[in-house]
Amino acid sequence: MTATTNTTTQFFTKRSNRAVKKVSEFEFIVEKDQAIGMRVPVRIYANENLISNMAADRTIDQAINVATLPGVQKHVIVLPDGHEGYGFPVGGVAAMDLDQERGSGAGGNGIIGGGGGVVSPGGVGYDINCGVRLIQTNLIENEVKTRLIELINELFRTIPSGVGGKGVIQLTNTELDELLAVGVKWAINRGYGWSQDAEVCEENGCIKGADPTKVSVTARKRGIPQLGSLGSGNHFLEVQKVDKIYDEKAAKVMGITQQGQVTILIHCGSRGFGHQVCSDYLRVAEIALRKYGITLPDRELACVPYDSDEGQDYLAAMNCALNFAWCNRQMIMHWARKAFEKVFDSSKDQNLEMKLVYDVAHNIAKIERHSIEIENGGSTNRNLMVHRKGATRAFPAGMEQIPTKYRNIGQPVIIPGSMGTASWLLLGSQKSMDLSFGSTAHGAGRTMSRGAAKRKYNEQSVKNALESRGIYVKALTREGIVEETPEAYKDVDTIADISHKLGIATKVARLVPLGVIKG
Repeated sequence: MTATTNTTTQFFTKRSNRAVKKVSEFEFIVEKDQAIGMRVPVRIYANENLISNMAADRTIDQAINVATLPGVQKHVIVLPDGHEGYGFPVGGVAAMDLDQERGSGAGGNGIIGGGGGVVSPGGVGYDINCGVRLIQTNLIENEVKTRLIELINELFRTIPSGVGGKGVIQLTNTELDELLAVGVKWAINRGYGWSQDAEVCEENGCIKGADPTKVSVTARKRGIPQLGSLGSGNHFLEVQKVDKIYDEKAAKVMGITQQGQVTILIHCGSRGFGHQVCSDYLRVAEIALRKYGITLPDRELACVPYDSDEGQDYLAAMNCALNFAWCNRQMIMHWARKAFEKVFDSSKDQNLEMKLVYDVAHNIAKIERHSIEIENGGSTNRNLMVHRKGATRAFPAGMEQIPTKYRNIGQPVIIPGSMGTASWLLLGSQKSMDLSFGSTAHGAGRTMSRGAAKRKYNEQSVKNALESRGIYVKALTREGIVEETPEAYKDVDTIADISHKLGIATKVARLVPLGVIKG
């Protein structure tokens, strides 16, 4: 529902009937309302079509609920790919103050004292460090087209996928502990990749503070057999071509040099290991709510103070899952390199180049320093626990968190599509620090449930539509194709365009699929 006055276009959320005001072409706001416990406003970056869909489900209402959490700062963000999730909306960003001591600050909302930031497992999500990595090659489309079916079949044979799918190698408990502590270098040290791969992963493929003793036996049992596997759902490996280059300077630094150049995109996460970590600590947080005097508008927002034992335990376990996911994508990339080597009869991987461009995390919470406005009209830099759920970090040039290779241009940002749709390579920008805690969208975002997709489409119709466009798909199950039909997602080109026009991450190159493997 919309209403228009002389100066303002307003949308209203279907469930709570909250007003969503249009601020500019791509910015909307739900004003802070202390009467319902909101500590900050909600800002949504979208167009009118996207915002009307978000207002019709729980997406914006979930963001309003997040705005009531202890220690939340500045604003809660919903990015253009936003849709409803568990507790937090997917495509949501929220940052909690860590400098303010628990028990200080304004009270209200049932929180003791109301000060001090929290960490919420639902603000990271079940698929901890679901993310993407992009690999460039020196091949061009014509060299691959004639062997595409052979290549996709070889990739499908080499890389395990599917629900509960087993990985390429089997870990011992000791090996798992080592992997959880050191991340991607565990694989590289065993010959699964090159030393320079770690240099172009977020956090260099290993976040500090991982503690395997904080991971349950159940999570360990789920993780041990799954390393090096793609998984199911919207996870995939695509062979792509560069469709168009928008920023030649940045593209060249990233190894993207011409239209028709072949790339590989890997989209997956921490598998059952991360899912179990989230499940375990959601239960811990739910039990701890009463202990810390926290009341919530939605129990799915279960959270604990950052500096509590429960909060520190969750972060230590979450960091293990982050490292597991980086290592998982590293293993998959290694086997993808081997498949290309076999099909194209290359004696050494390097002959095809196949350099890692970058690896980004989508579902993550970590401490960062950001500028926050203060009461006297000035601003101050504070340590914040930034929750990115279905969101990509998009840091600008000059920041020390960016690999040396990219520090002069900014952080590469990768937005994956879904089978038949394009994917995007973008560049982090200073505007992201001002508007979205250094973040942008992580994908297209669903508009149709998996159940609805299965009722509306069938395997053959989806495959025929893709093959008519020259895209060869290989999937383990019928559901793997039907549930992820491109029609179940928003237009990823629109998502990238909004990010670009807002300036939170700007266009570098558009990539389109040639072949896809899925679980």
